[in-house]
Amino acid sequence: MRRNIGTGSAWEGVVGYSRAVRVGDSVHVAGTTAIRDGRVVAPGDAYTQARVALEIVVEALTACGASPADVVRTRMFVTDIRDWEAVGRAHGEVFAEVRPASTMVQVTALIDPDLLVEIEAEAVVGSGDDDATSPTGVTPP
Repeated sequence: MRRNIGTGSAWEGVVGYSRAVRVGDSVHVAGTTAIRDGRVVAPGDAYTQARVALEIVVEALTACGASPADVVRTRMFVTDIRDWEAVGRAHGEVFAEVRPASTMVQVTALIDPDLLVEIEAEAVVGSGDDDATSPTGVTPP
């Protein structure tokens, strides 16, 4: 069974997307930026924008019955790769224990010139319940 989660944004209907979609145990969270109440949060501050985007991602996961511990994949899109450490730090604050497969790439632009980062996430509900295979949660090769 499919469940679409929206935020009420006018763009969802116009563009035809959902903030998140859950099908079975899989949850897919769409590219998420630091926009609250229709306004870009913290223009010029990649770290704060990443934190806000991740807060919105976690809200979407929760609405789908998932948690950050269930996240298996993230993708981070930055408009300036020199911001990688700030964005990576924010990501690590949420996912340091989970350690999902992650990608960060530079893009030419996002939908608003004040946006510096966009983050996607994929989760498998219940996967965060597994015991870690090592103290870091990483299995050596």
